Amino acid sequence: MPKSEIHPNWFPMAKIICDGKPICLVGSTKKELQIDIWLGNHPFYTDSQVLVDSEGRVEKFMKKYQLSLAD
Repeated sequence: MPKSEIHPNWFPMAKIICDGKPICLVGSTKKELQIDIWLGNHPFYTDSQVLVDSEGRVEKFMKKYQLSLAD
């Protein structure tokens, strides 16, 4: 026989909130879930992702191991 009163309360309509706006409803052990990022504001999914090699990492690596880009 399973023990009673050992499982947390289940909230089938828990709100997911991002930037003060409700995003969707899910089942959870908490009434509200605060998130910082989701696919609606993630740079990868919104095509605002920019790859920047500000430190010249490739060149730094090539110089360190005395390699040339033509190899």
